[in-house]
Formats: sequence, structure tokens, C-alpha cells
Amino acid sequence: MGRHLRGVLAAVSLTVAVAGSPSVRAASFDFVPAPQTDLNRIYRIDKYSGEVSSCQYGLQEGSVGVTLCFGAGEGAGPQPPGEYGIVSSRHEREGGVFRVNFRTGEMSVCYVFDEKVVCTPQTNPPPLARPASPAPAAPAAQRP
Repeated sequence: MGRHLRGVLAAVSLTVAVAGSPSVRAASFDFVPAPQTDLNRIYRIDKYSGEVSSCQYGLQEGSVGVTLCFGAGEGAGPQPPGEYGIVSSRHEREGGVFRVNFRTGEMSVCYVFDEKVVCTPQTNPPPLARPASPAPAAPAAQRP
């Protein structure tokens, strides 16, 4: 095998090893606007880690404006690895969004507070209580 071919194979092997490494992955994000109709805020979630951040337009005198961004605060940082998304409610005065884990069904609510995005703890609804077994039917009364 020629020296050039061995070099190409080594480079391909290295590329495959690095690309397959969990620490070297391309970030994948979802974006959704806040449902509040008079708020120009958009939320961003890292679909793998569940980390949530947010940005909005802000006025700045003497310029076209600025993009104000809010990093992850309490509860909005990385979560256990999963398959996360964000869902905006249809409540027109709600400034927050729901973070959902599509693998576990867990949800939390995220919103901007003190210039950081904060999220409630991830949770699932409690399991449905099983109804008690119905009492056996009483024997039918006999007619005289």
C-alpha cells in the first residue's frame, strides 16, 4: 500500500474517531417565541442537554438597537442527556415556555427572571391511581 493511501486512511480513521466522540458533537438547537404578544423574545434550547437561553430586541439610542440575551440561570442549565424541545403555550400574556424531554415525558417551565433564564424542576405528572376492583355483584333476588 502506498504511503499516500496509508496517510489518507489514517486521516479518515482519525476523522471518524473524533466525529464519533460525544465531546465533539455539533450543537443542535430549537427556537420558539414567547407566547406573550407584546414581547419580542425568543427562547433557544440545546436539544441534547436541555440548556435554555433567550434573546430579544432592545432599543439603544443612536443605533439600530441591540440584541439582549439571557443565559441559563437556576434550573435552565444542562440536564441529563436526552431529547429536549421547547413548546410555547397559546396564552397570549405568558412570557415563559415549557421545556420538554421527549424521552422521559418530563416537563418544566422556563422564563426570564433577573436577566437570566430560570426553569422549574423537570417533572412528570403523578401516575394514575388504579381504581379499586369493583365489589362482586350481589346474587339476584329470587322472585316468589
